Amino acid sequence: MRLWLALLLLLAAGPARTAEEVVLGLSQDQVSISTSFSGSEILIFGAVKRETAIPEGPPLEVVVTVQGPDRPVTVRRKERRAGIWVNVDAVEVDSAPSFYAVATSGPWEEVISHTEDLRHAVSIPRAIRSVGAPSGVLEPQAFTDAVIRIRRANGLYIHKEGAVDLREQTLFDTAIALPANLTEGLYTTRVFLTRDRAVVARFDTTIPVRKVGLERWLFTLSHQQPLLYGLMSLAIAIAAGWAASAAFRLMRPQ
Repeated sequence: MRLWLALLLLLAAGPARTAEEVVLGLSQDQVSISTSFSGSEILIFGAVKRETAIPEGPPLEVVVTVQGPDRPVTVRRKERRAGIWVNVDAVEVDSAPSFYAVATSGPWEEVISHTEDLRHAVSIPRAIRSVGAPSGVLEPQAFTDAVIRIRRANGLYIHKEGAVDLREQTLFDTAIALPANLTEGLYTTRVFLTRDRAVVARFDTTIPVRKVGLERWLFTLSHQQPLLYGLMSLAIAIAAGWAASAAFRLMRPQ
C-alpha cells in the first residue's frame, strides 16, 4: 500500500524542473555546401527560462560549442636524418572533431571548472579522444597538440573568450563562423549555463551540413560509381589539356 501511495505522489508531482533552462534559436536550421560555398556564419541566440527570480550569488555564465563529425586522425612526426626528412613516429588519434568552436561569456577560468570540463568535454583538448600511443613513442601528447595547432591555423578549431553577449543574465547571443572546408554531417550545438564555474543547465541540438547541387552529384558519383567518376575525370583532364594546347598554338606568333 505504501509503495502505491509513493508512486501516485511521484506521478502527481510530474517531471522535475531545473531552476534555469535554455530556450535556443539558430539563424540557420541547416547549411548547404554548393560549388560557390565560401563559408558561413551561424547566429546562436537564446534566453534563460526560470520558474523563480534570478538566484543571488555568483552571476550566470554561458558557454556555447559547435562540434562537427568526429573522425580518426593519423599524426606522423618527421625528423631530418642524413639530410632527408623521414617519418619516425605515427600515432592514431581515435576521434577528433572535424570542426570545433567554443565561445564563452567571460574568461575561461572564471566560466567553467576543470572538473566540469572533464565531465562534459567542453574545451578543445577534451573534445579529442586519444586512448593510447605505441609504447616506443615519446611525448604522445605532442601528437594531439599538433592536431589542435594545425586545425586552429586552418580555421577549423576556434576558441573565443568573451564572445557570448549575455544581457541581464537572461538573453544571450553569439556568432560562429564556419569555414569553407567543412565536412558533411551533423554539427552538434551545445549551450551550457554555469554558476560559480559549475554547470547548472545544458541544451543540445544539431545542425545538418549537406552538399547540394553539383557538389552533391559529384560526391555521390565518386562514392557509388568510382570507375565512372575516374573515367570522367580523366576525360576532363585530357580535354582541358588539349584546349590549352590549341589556345597556345593560336596565340603563338607565326
